[in-house]
Amino acid sequence: MKPGDTQRQPWIVGVSGASGTPYAAAVLRALLAAGESVDLVVSRASRLTILDETGIAFRDAHWQEDLREWLERGADGKPGTFDVPVDDVRYWAAGDLAAGPSSGSYATKGMLIVPASTACVAGVALGLSKDLLQRSASVTLKEGRRLVVCVRETPLNGQTLKHLVTLDEAGAVVLPASPAFYAGATHIQDLVDFVAGRTLDAAGVPHRLYRRWKGELGSGSAPPGD
Repeated sequence: MKPGDTQRQPWIVGVSGASGTPYAAAVLRALLAAGESVDLVVSRASRLTILDETGIAFRDAHWQEDLREWLERGADGKPGTFDVPVDDVRYWAAGDLAAGPSSGSYATKGMLIVPASTACVAGVALGLSKDLLQRSASVTLKEGRRLVVCVRETPLNGQTLKHLVTLDEAGAVVLPASPAFYAGATHIQDLVDFVAGRTLDAAGVPHRLYRRWKGELGSGSAPPGD
């Protein structure tokens, strides 16, 4: 569906300032490949992380151009790795608290925060709503929609663990960005795609980002087509 379609029901993707912007890029690519609509919120802190990890300055006035450049890069930073149409992405500035996702009457399927910093986790757990990302997450919870929080931090202190328990009790899915190796990863992109795939699993969105466990030891070393 086009962004102006009244029947459009997107997934909100919030990108916070934690390291791990390749995770966000992989989730966004997979959502679009699955035919899902996306509402994107990029926090102010995450712009610094995107710039540091990719060299891309994400700008409000040129968000579509910058988003396309970001999503076309692989986890190794190589340009032109992916071909990604971004026509069904709607971008909301983080400071726009009058944006659609700030209201429960704005229809969405849910929200994925990837990566989620500990500051973002605390803000959502405490209901601070200091920016659109946090406000959108609070609305998602109060409306009973799916919220997946892909937390990217280590080690975790006691206060953050309490915040994560609060989110779990509120109905969110707490999903640490923990790559697994049983799927036969041979490249950094494989590890990134595993975390992105598990994030989409928690949201119920179909994908083919990683080889699933079939109960057979050694299957991770088999050729991808097996």
